[in-house]
Amino acid sequence: MSSEKDTFKDYFPMVAMAGLILIVQVLALVLASPMDELGMQAVENPESTANSFYYIGFILAFTFLLLLAIKRNMKWVIQLTILLAVGATIFYGFYPILYMLGISETLSSTLGIILAIALSIVLYKFPEWYVIDTIGIIIGAAASSIFGISFGILPAIVLLSLLAIYDAISVYKTKHMIDLAEGVMDLRLPILFIIPKKLNYSFIKDGMKKEGERDAFFMGLGDAVMPTVLVVSANVFIAHTGFISYPALGAIIGTLTGFIGLTIFVMKGKPQAGLPFLNSGVILGYLAGALLSGTPLLG
Repeated sequence: MSSEKDTFKDYFPMVAMAGLILIVQVLALVLASPMDELGMQAVENPESTANSFYYIGFILAFTFLLLLAIKRNMKWVIQLTILLAVGATIFYGFYPILYMLGISETLSSTLGIILAIALSIVLYKFPEWYVIDTIGIIIGAAASSIFGISFGILPAIVLLSLLAIYDAISVYKTKHMIDLAEGVMDLRLPILFIIPKKLNYSFIKDGMKKEGERDAFFMGLGDAVMPTVLVVSANVFIAHTGFISYPALGAIIGTLTGFIGLTIFVMKGKPQAGLPFLNSGVILGYLAGALLSGTPLLG
């Protein structure tokens, strides 16, 4: 009996992580329609696969600059850059929600800016794990929704495939992604989700242990954002009735299935690249949903 309790206790944080991913995906689907109506696409032509390669190039350049800042002990540059990006993304999250509630574009924009500034200050002054997780949900949903309405089905699949390969290389081969994660962890920023093992855990006081048993589980925000891009894309670029298309539903199920596979390896205690599991799962789930519903694979 005690063994069963221990097993449930060990896996509960991972179940909570899966729940966070699901919340991000559902909220991103809700945001997609008003974002699309407001013309918040990040690119002019969502069907161009060249956008996928441009985005990968941006990630490589940005990662290089972050690693350079860490090497030169300029973490304040990273903190300022990410806080500005976080504030902007919070605005992009609240702006369409307020607009969807019937508030004018001007007032929605003004209130969105106020909320973005207020939450950014709260995050900077009090970066506790539940604050980071809450803001992480907002920016995760907003970012994935913007990219979802900006990348058509094929560009989204190309992007996720490239990111899965890059993530695997950066974690297992060059290991620079592990160095990057450890370098920015102390900045207490919403670039990750945190699920504590104990209710009295404090990210401000305890942080992330470098050695020994950790008091919390951590998952990069990108592991929730990237597969959600295809979920949103499959819902925006495929005609359907109701809240969600079958291919998008399949993509959600595929994401959670991939996360289960990732969990099995994570519980062995070694750092794992999340995107090879999650992106493979979401792509296969999308394809299954499209085939079962008789939807053309590319919308």
